[in-house]
Amino acid sequence: MDSTAFVGAAAPLRVAAAARSTICMAADDKPVVSRRAALTGAAAAALAAVAGSLPALAETEYANVPFLGGSDIIDINNANVRAYAKYPGMYPTVAGLIATNGPFETVSDLYKIPGLTDLQIATLKKYEDKLVALTPTPEYELDKVNNGLYR
Repeated sequence: MDSTAFVGAAAPLRVAAAARSTICMAADDKPVVSRRAALTGAAAAALAAVAGSLPALAETEYANVPFLGGSDIIDINNANVRAYAKYPGMYPTVAGLIATNGPFETVSDLYKIPGLTDLQIATLKKYEDKLVALTPTPEYELDKVNNGLYR
């Protein structure tokens, strides 16, 4: 709700309802800001100055991104099945078994996957030095089997 205030002999000044409590008229007909408004503004400015100087504590990039398929070593707990395509015999069957049966504490836990054939075990042994078992992260759990990339 608006109200009309007169400042000296000038035309009427429209003041919004929320601003009425912060603008007062001095004896010499000059608008004055209330103490509450001045303190609120000073507190907001101080908070903005402090918040602006603090470092952002958010994790900007996952530190183990190279192990998701961008290097020769693959993280068996977070990498997508497509990361295994660089190693013949791993993609799609063995890679799918790894992605759906984790998480694993060590690379040797891969041999405990039920239903592995002798050929699949031989393939795992062949590339065992190219695999690492890092801590599983929830951000990559959904994308391990289907990362949404299609032909």
